[in-house]
Amino acid sequence: MGSETNLCLPVIDFSSKDLKPGTPVWERAKSQVRQAAEDYGCFEALFKNIPQELRKAMDEALEEVFALPIENKKRNVSEKPFHGYIGSSSPMSLYESIGFDDPDDYKEVERFANIMWPEGNTNFSKTVHCFSKTLSELDQTIRRMIVESFGIEKYLEEHMNSTYNFLRVTKYEAPKTTEKKTGLRAHTDKNTTSILYQNQTDGLEVQTRDGEWINVKFSPCSFIVIVGESLSAWTNGRLHSPHHRVMMSGEKKRYSAVLFTVPRDGYVIKAVEELVDEEHPLQFKPFEYSEYLKLRSAEIGKSCELPLKAYFGA
Repeated sequence: MGSETNLCLPVIDFSSKDLKPGTPVWERAKSQVRQAAEDYGCFEALFKNIPQELRKAMDEALEEVFALPIENKKRNVSEKPFHGYIGSSSPMSLYESIGFDDPDDYKEVERFANIMWPEGNTNFSKTVHCFSKTLSELDQTIRRMIVESFGIEKYLEEHMNSTYNFLRVTKYEAPKTTEKKTGLRAHTDKNTTSILYQNQTDGLEVQTRDGEWINVKFSPCSFIVIVGESLSAWTNGRLHSPHHRVMMSGEKKRYSAVLFTVPRDGYVIKAVEELVDEEHPLQFKPFEYSEYLKLRSAEIGKSCELPLKAYFGA
């Protein structure tokens, strides 16, 4: 699926106190977001609003939850595909993951913590909630910029209210080899947007439109923002949803946390009519996210190169 490249993702700074709608700082960042989302489908977001102390606490929280016995982690179950606990009994697998809804709601984080730790874990709950709530604010800023950049502000409230937040935390075992091993196979995200955080162990790779792979390097205060297929479809394919994967090597474990914005059950995703014209014909038929989620979780969906196009292409 392509070769490696020395390219880097675009870097956009969201740390300025002057980053408010209508200001020059906002307008500059908005233009950069639109360009990056079109060209790469992702970018590196510099975001110093999450202090290093909270990042350190989040790293500790990730290590703490994955150090729990497997029976504790398996108690986190969900009827939704790709939710709950995901692990593998294969000794060759490097991947283990846990997810839950609404991490920006303290009661939901506390509910999850009580599943993992029957006696509760207040420090974990406070850390994850504060971290997720601040990342959610970054997501809202980015999505507002995207809506404004297309001149479709009349849909802003509907767009923001069409999603909820979902947090997935992941552990990748160290392969203890210099040869790269697959931690997570190449895929596109199904949801609206994804904001990814990691400890200082790299492994994320993003594929360009030309098929080359970018080895993503995080700075100490950066996150990676990825356009999901649902947002790509809503913008009639104007924004790119890139393939990405995790390739591991070396002696260090990798921990990550991804805040996903996910279309709500029953919400029908359809291209904004102002973004469909002769130059940009309709790319996707309207679809309900939960239906697409079920298709993607089926075996046929796992083997499909461009699943959204295959199922709902216009």
